[in-house]
This record gives sequence, C-alpha cells and structure tokens, in this order.
Amino acid sequence: MRSELLKNVSRIVVKLGTGVLTDSRKQPDLAQMEQLVAQIAAQRLAGREVVLVTSGAVGSGMGALGYKKRPTELAEQQACAAVGQSRLMATYETLFAKHNLHVAQVLLTHEDLQGHERHLNARNTLVTLLKHRVIPIINENDAISFTELKFGDNDKLSALVASLLPADLLVILTTVDGVIENFGKPDARVIPTIEQIDAAVESQVGGTDSETAVGGMTSKIQAAKIVIRSGVPLVIASGHKNNVLANILAGEEEGTLFIPQATRLQGRKRWIAFFHHPKGTLFVDDGAKKALRENGKSLLPPGVARCEGEFITGEVLRICDLDGTEFARGICNYSSDAIKSRQFTTTEMVHRDDLVIL
Repeated sequence: MRSELLKNVSRIVVKLGTGVLTDSRKQPDLAQMEQLVAQIAAQRLAGREVVLVTSGAVGSGMGALGYKKRPTELAEQQACAAVGQSRLMATYETLFAKHNLHVAQVLLTHEDLQGHERHLNARNTLVTLLKHRVIPIINENDAISFTELKFGDNDKLSALVASLLPADLLVILTTVDGVIENFGKPDARVIPTIEQIDAAVESQVGGTDSETAVGGMTSKIQAAKIVIRSGVPLVIASGHKNNVLANILAGEEEGTLFIPQATRLQGRKRWIAFFHHPKGTLFVDDGAKKALRENGKSLLPPGVARCEGEFITGEVLRICDLDGTEFARGICNYSSDAIKSRQFTTTEMVHRDDLVIL
C-alpha cells in the first residue's frame, strides 16, 4: 500500500519540530540541522518540489535570550521568536547553500490564509518559488501573531500548507518514531498505518512536556484530520534518522502512514473546510444530516433546529448534529439575527456548493 500510495510523489511538505532542531541547551543543533537539510536537498536535487515548515524560532530565541523555559508572557515569547527566527533563517540559508540551493522565508498568520484573495496569493507565491527551484521555508509570524502564538502550532500550519498547494505528501518529523501504541509500556510499538482516525487512535496520543515545543502528538493527529480529508497522505516519523525521507519515499515501513480519503477535495472546498475560525454553529436534525451526508443536498431552513454565535451573511459556520458533533462546514446565506427571527428569503441556508462534509 505504501509503495503504491507514494510512488508518484513530486511535491512534498516537510515539517520539522522544535525537538529535532534544538539541543538540550535550547540552541540550534547544527549537526542535526545539517543532516536534515541534506535529506531535503537530496529530494530537491532528485527533482521533487519541497516546502519546509519549520519550528524552532521561539526555542532558538530562548537560548539567545537566556531562558531555560518557554516564557509565559506574550511579549517575551514574541521577543524570542523575533530573535530566533533571524538566527534560524541564517542557519538554513548557509546549510542549503552548500547544496547550491536557494531558500525563501515565508512568514504566515491565519488571516493570510483565511481571506480568499490572500489565500490564493499565498498559494501563487509558493508555487512560483517552487517553479524557480527555491525551497520556501515557512513559519508562523510569531513575532506579531498573538492568536497563533498562544493557540496555534506548526503541525496544523504544515497541514494547511499541504492542503493549500496541494502537496502529494506531508511528512512531519519529530522526536519519536511515529504514533506509538502503549507508549511508555514494555509492549509499546509504532502503529505502521492508520486508515481512520477514531477514538481508539486518539486515545493513544497526548500533548508534550517539552520546554520549547507546543502540541505534541495530539496536534499531529489534528493535522492528520486536515490532510487526509484533503486527499493528502501524511507520514509521522523520527527526524533523528539520517535516511528517513528517502526511506519514506521508497515505500519502506518508516513511521506512521495516514491513508488519505480517496477523493481529493477541490481547492475552494478545502478553503471552506480548514482555513477559517468558524463564527458560529448550526445544529441540524437527523433528517437534514442524512440529506447532507448521504444525498448531497443543500441545507434548508426547516432542518436547522437552532444556531449559536453571532455572525453575518457569508461567514463560515460549523454544522453539527443535535448531539453537538461537527460533521460539516459551510458558508451561510443568513446572519444569526435572521436565523433566530426566522426571516428567510431564499431556499438554501447553506448551498451545496458552499458546504463540505468533514
């Protein structure tokens, strides 16, 4: 299955976590970065397009500013990011230059990918850089982005970038060998393949105790949900192995492979599904849920039991069943005020073309 799924990969997004980029002193681990860059360069020189999503700015800045633990004050985090990002890029530029490759810094916030015009501009920039054989190096703009720095993580960012392009493969390199079943126990083992993310899979993962990182395996599972619904396979593997990328692309059993859904979402549907902070929620009855999921229908006003949140016409909303389980997202044709007052002027509350089943 791996060989078949990965045999024609030509565009890869590689995410490097803080844990594989910095040493015990919270400084950039130059030897480790050099071997990772060599692996990425080998894929680029073999003809594959590679986008690098990197963590490590805050961690690198912590070392430079003398912090032993990730600071809790927002301004201190942002200062670490500002200092660390420039050091990080200087290191990458030097290391990739040894392979005669150019790099480009791309700093993003969620707002850059949420608005449709900026979303398309970001994609066009990345595609143009790749056309010129440049390796885009992407990070959150942590020096100014307070929402993302507090709640975001680069696992999600890498998934959004893979969905944005779209890529043929996302590889998240971390400090462990993959998703571990029975972690910390004598019978612990790497789960080689995950075809569906269910409660059993989510029960195997947790957060992180790292002083420089955020998220842990929990955030990687959330990233997996984005890419597999987008039709992009994901491999989570160890960034400390010298040939990990080559092994993955050769179809070897390396890390944990998440199998994507068979049908890749179109670009606009991916944008609706994953690139917004939904402003509200529509709760629909069982009949409407079935019509949406099984029959490909639009959401009509009679199927909506209630709504939550304050939103205007044209905003993306969560669509949940009566138990509160989200199963779709869509662009609503009504404001929250109109829905609550039952003032309907068109047939569809959410048109099928503006709706995505998750």
